[in-house]
This record gives sequence, structure tokens and C-alpha cells, in this order.
Amino acid sequence: MKPVKVGICGLGTVGGGTFNVLERNAEEIARRAGRGIEVAQIATRQPNPKCATGATPITADIFDVVDNPDIDIVVELIGGYTLARELVLKAIENGKHVVTANKALIAVHGNEIFAKAREKGVIVAFEASVAGGIPVIKAIREGLAGNRINWLAGIINGTGNFILTEMREKGRAFEDVLKEAQALGYAEADPTFDVEGIDAAHKLTILASIAFGIPLQFDKAYTEGITRLTTADVNYAEALGYRIKHLGVARRTDAGIELRVHPTLIPADRLIANVNGVMNAVMVNGDAVGSTLYYGAGAGMEPTASAVVADLVDVARALTTDPNNRVPHLAFQPDSLSDHPILPIAACESAYYLRIQAKDHPGVLAQVATILSERGINIESIMQKEAEVQDGLVPVILVTHRVIEQRIDDAIAALEALDDVVDKVVRIRVEQLN
Repeated sequence: MKPVKVGICGLGTVGGGTFNVLERNAEEIARRAGRGIEVAQIATRQPNPKCATGATPITADIFDVVDNPDIDIVVELIGGYTLARELVLKAIENGKHVVTANKALIAVHGNEIFAKAREKGVIVAFEASVAGGIPVIKAIREGLAGNRINWLAGIINGTGNFILTEMREKGRAFEDVLKEAQALGYAEADPTFDVEGIDAAHKLTILASIAFGIPLQFDKAYTEGITRLTTADVNYAEALGYRIKHLGVARRTDAGIELRVHPTLIPADRLIANVNGVMNAVMVNGDAVGSTLYYGAGAGMEPTASAVVADLVDVARALTTDPNNRVPHLAFQPDSLSDHPILPIAACESAYYLRIQAKDHPGVLAQVATILSERGINIESIMQKEAEVQDGLVPVILVTHRVIEQRIDDAIAALEALDDVVDKVVRIRVEQLN
């Protein structure tokens, strides 16, 4: 059978890995796909010394690949929003299938891209956009197709997980670990997307759409970073039997979909709480299967390339399939997507860890308990660190039962208004992930 011709746009870390895997495993890939998959052209501004491109035609203009009539599948690995969107839409317009690892592109422009792909009868595959080499999109979209997904929660940014792991295991400060993460290449010179949760929110947006059959709505995702976490909070969480992870959570409720990224206390005995370093993991809970966990490398040259090549194999297998009988981009048929709303964070429900810096006076705990009780907030555990009294101040740490966030907001405002409470109250959400 005639081989499938592929054009790779971008020969950086992932592009180079994709080229190398396609070359190294060409025979195995052809046996799986039923035909060969050949790189017919590469667009890159500079060569990758880790790739022996040989006689493969190379151009500096990505649109040369898109306009090449011999190319069947365009692999978009240039990243970003603007140029990548233009490239992908032009490829679709030209009747070419697309494979991308660009989570920002899919989260922000995916609805437009998928509509155009449907109109032209082509496939846009994006497994590599979430959790690197972990095939979590395929697992939810196909493997769990018989389930009503209740919730999912994931460590989907390796940089943040590395930082929190170092803070917990070695007692290091956030700023110190961030500098090391940048030196190791885990974090960019501008680490905002990683440490403020934006990267994770892109990925969570995609996972939630596939899990619940809703349009992509990145602009409604709540994001909170890890920059304000201290080693004290990491240690207090440990003493209470929890680990802090920067978690993406999507949950179906009767009122709407929770879509949120934030630091989260997780019981230390949960498997996902023990995912350390730069590794990723996603838990998915379905009504039939219960809870499942997907773990592995969330980034890197060949782990991500593994997902890109898997998409290429899927597209090669589906080339002759009637477009109406292909697996839908977002798991559900396009005309069956739900309009279930995304909830604002104030309407989401969670348990909470609160750290209150209070004056070492009698009756402070009673005032705290009264404020919480008046707002229907029950306390699960409380810890007053008398041994850590400094300058007449003592940290009071407590964990609440589950409650709507608006009540916690009101309680925190009342606590911070007390004369005996100094500084802002630290609030971290708690998830049991049962």
C-alpha cells in the first residue's frame, strides 16, 4: 500500500524526537499502521544535531509544507497561538490531516479548528497535547467510552510537581527550586505558564471537554499558582497526613462543571500523592470502572514523540474511513455536545486547609470556631503550634469539611477582620479523591 507522507513543522525537542522515532521504528510502525509512514519534508529554521535528516527535504518556511501536494499529514510542533493557528487552518483548508502537540492551540482555538476539520472531512489528532507520553486522551475518549465520567484530577505540569517535590523532600524554598528547574531546562526563562497554572489549565480544558462532552472553554478555567506556597505549609500538610500537589480538577455536578487548577492537599496514601519529580499522573473516575490512574513522563523528547507517532498511526489507519464514522475529536458527536455551564470558583465545593497567624491570646480559637460555625463550616481537624510562637504570634492550622467556596471566602474575610489575626489567612483546597 502507498506510504503516508508526513511533513513535520518544527524540529525542536518534540519534532526531533518524532523524526527519530519514525526513522528508528519504521518497520514496527508500518506493521501497526498497515502502510509505511515517511517524513517527506521538514520545516525548521535551524537543524537539530540529534536528527540525521539525510536526504529529507528541509525548508525554512512552514507554509511550504502545508502547500506541498505530496504531504498527507502535517505535524504542527512550532507551538504558540497565532502562527500555529494559521498553519493548522491552512493545512485543513488544503485537505490535509493534522497532528499537533500544542495544548494552548487546542484549548483556545480548538472549537474553531475542529469545526473546520469536520467541514473538510479531515482529522486533527492531539494526544501529545496533554501529559506527554501518557495516552490519557485516548483512554478517556475510547477506553472509557462506556462510562459517565464523574470527575478527573491530574498532576499535568512536571515543572510545578518538581518544585513541590523538592520543597517537601528537602525543605527548600520555592524561589531556590525554581532557579534549579530553570537551570535543568524544566522551566522556561519566564516560568509564568508553569508556576501560575496556565499550562495545566490548557490541558485540563482539553481533558474536561473529552470527559464531559462540552465545548472547549479555557477562558472559564480557574487558575491559581504555587508561588505563594511556603515550606511551612508543606510541612503542616505532611503533619496532617496530606501532600500538596498542583492539581487540575474537573468535576461534573448538577449545577455545572467545576474546572479549576490550584495547589491541593491530597491524602498522603493516595497513589497520585506519591507522584514525584517531573512525572505526570491523571486520575479519572467513571460510574462503571470506578477510579483509574494514568502515570508516566509528561514531557521530554521521545515520551511526547511517542504520542505524536501514535496519532500518526491512528490517522494512517483512518485515511480511508468515512469521516462520519471516525472517532469524534472531543469524544462526543459534535452536534451532541452539552451546554452544561462551567461553575465560577465561588460555586465550587471543596474542603479547605486554613493557616491563621494569630496573637497568642486566650479565646482566639473560640473566635475562629464561632466565625466558621456561623457560616455552616465544620472543622475536621485543628492544630495550634504553641512551640512555634514568635513575637507573640502562633500559627493555627485547621482543615474543614467540604463546603461551597463562597462560605469560605466570607469566613476568611471575617477572620482577617479580627484584631487577634495578623496577616492574610492562607487557604489551600483539600481533595480526598476517593
